[in-house]
Amino acid sequence: MTDYSQIDFSELIAFSVDEVVTHSYVRDVPLKSGKTLALITLDNDRDHTRPSTLGPVTLVEYGEVLDALRQRAAKGEIDAVAVTGKPFILAAGADLSKVGEVSSHAMAKQMAQLGHYVLTKLGETGVPSFAFINGLALGGGVEIGLAADYRTVDSSIPALALPEVFLGIIPGWGGACLLPNLIGIENALKVIIENPLKNNRTLKGKDVLELGIADAMFSSANFLEESLTWADGVLDGSITVKRPNAPGKVERLVKWDAAVGIARKMLESRIGTVAKSPYAALDLLKAAKSGTKEEGFAREDDALADLVAGDQFRASIYAFNLVQKRAKRPAGAPDKKLAKPVTKVGVIGAGLMASQFALLFVRQLKVPVVITDLDQGRVDKGLDYIRGEIAGLLEKGRISSDESNRLNALISGTTDKADFADADWVIEAVFEELGVKQAVFADVEQYISDTAVLATNTSSLSVEQIGANLKHPERVVGFHFFNPVAVMPLVEVVNTPLTDDATLSTAMVVAAKLRKNAVITRDTPGFVVNRILAKLLGEAMHAVDTGTPFEVVDTALAPFGLPMTSFELLELVGLKVGAHVLDTHHAAFPDRFFESQNLHKLAEHGKIFERDAKGKIKGFDKTAVKIVSGGTTPMTGDEILRRVEDGLADEIHRMLEDDVVHAAEDIDLCLILGAGWPFQMGGATPYLDRVGASERVFGDTFHHPRIAGVS
Repeated sequence: MTDYSQIDFSELIAFSVDEVVTHSYVRDVPLKSGKTLALITLDNDRDHTRPSTLGPVTLVEYGEVLDALRQRAAKGEIDAVAVTGKPFILAAGADLSKVGEVSSHAMAKQMAQLGHYVLTKLGETGVPSFAFINGLALGGGVEIGLAADYRTVDSSIPALALPEVFLGIIPGWGGACLLPNLIGIENALKVIIENPLKNNRTLKGKDVLELGIADAMFSSANFLEESLTWADGVLDGSITVKRPNAPGKVERLVKWDAAVGIARKMLESRIGTVAKSPYAALDLLKAAKSGTKEEGFAREDDALADLVAGDQFRASIYAFNLVQKRAKRPAGAPDKKLAKPVTKVGVIGAGLMASQFALLFVRQLKVPVVITDLDQGRVDKGLDYIRGEIAGLLEKGRISSDESNRLNALISGTTDKADFADADWVIEAVFEELGVKQAVFADVEQYISDTAVLATNTSSLSVEQIGANLKHPERVVGFHFFNPVAVMPLVEVVNTPLTDDATLSTAMVVAAKLRKNAVITRDTPGFVVNRILAKLLGEAMHAVDTGTPFEVVDTALAPFGLPMTSFELLELVGLKVGAHVLDTHHAAFPDRFFESQNLHKLAEHGKIFERDAKGKIKGFDKTAVKIVSGGTTPMTGDEILRRVEDGLADEIHRMLEDDVVHAAEDIDLCLILGAGWPFQMGGATPYLDRVGASERVFGDTFHHPRIAGVS
């Protein structure tokens, strides 16, 4: 086994000279029993606004403090050691911006080794060790706790999680080895793999206790005092710690490999096999059922080094920075002070999409929302849906009964457009046809004020044309949601040549209040997401139409790592909708987008796949296969992949030259938030740079200099 104490970490330390150091402050706490506990508090007091992070300099200092405490324990000066954090934060793990700059495999391995070397010292002081999880604990912050003998948790912590798999790496400072041996393999699979892949789901204090990550839970008011009292009880033997979730012989012999096997099959069906980190984590979890802790750490060292030095992690950091930084400061957004107040919302339409809008607006804006449709029956159906959803939220405990009553009181329906007279924001969600949308806006304009904003949820029509016949086209803006409305975080805000800054600013402020990330796009067919998906799906249908089997197309496009295949996506959005989107793009760009009569025939048939009673895909539908048969020039998988890569590189390059959005980063942000493009791919443009499509198509790259993860 590697002797970590013999490794020279000086290069890693030199690399981290600009680190915001989280210091380890120690004080002795006398316990009621007469024993003494040395309490370490982690605090980056140079920057109180920043969560404590664990860089190399921080780790070295923490290790030195633990070494000193080990010497004191040997002298009998202390009876226990504990670690906690500054108010509300234990530690947010490694500084990802710094880790993302690591380029060599050797340095990446040293980062893993240093973490193992230092964190393990907490359990090697010669006296019992405790972690008091007083607040946010992510990644390495959780692994600090796992290194202790015992753990307590604050009942109101904002989050505890091991999010590494989401970012293209693995818990590499003991998490993949220690956690399954603490809480069992099934629970560990949930925390390390399942939760990160569910949009980084996190654990609250109650979850941490129930899973067995913590041995006791206390309220915020007296968390430290009660944790110290509890630790004293453990020390004097009056408290016995039981861990019912810790794996026994039967679990290791029978359940362990079976659980990992089931998880592997679920991963393959859900995300394919392109993303490396979930499978690396799965291998580590499988191996953790036996062997020594040191062997587990060595496996983590190698796995983390391979991933940190690889393309997918660096692409993930690029994607992470887009979502955490660029999304918070949208390019091209006017001054927020120009935004008009929104005190009432009108929704034209009462179908499913419109009802989802109404529910979102009333929940987040907490203003009156009125829906309308052609007849009272449709209005009532929409109101029933909204009220049913509110009842569901109440039943699940996500809102209080008072909140439920308030929301129900704010929702109303009408067939009389005069009820829209005092609405400041009116959004339509009617049939995707230009004439229909023009008509409903022309009708409602008679009743609303001259300053009210008119927003359209069109996915591919010209927003300017929708408002072309209005008296005030300057107050029309595109506001394109993605389905399901409550879940998808993106809104494309479409700025027409006539849209004024007050309207655009209002749209951006409303999006923020709805807790959506907004990207401003020019008024062009498909805007961003649908234009790129139309290119991808159009090429897939073209390949099928010319004689390539469905299976070959699906397999060929697997390297994109998308959450579903092209034809699964077509079924999800609806075959009729997909055909309409392709037709719209073919009409706008006939030289680059294919029309597919077969897709219209598939839409009439209603499906591409044969599914079982639970909706699981059994194979391609025989009638669907027959519908697309007849092509005489099939392509190979490699030919299809190259066509799609080059086609996307060309289309995105054209979009940037036409200033559809401000930068390649905005394209990727839209795809990550609106199309589920995987973090490990970093969006489309890093992938296209990485595989050489950008160079092939326009002799350059999307990113200068080539960013980490792009090549």
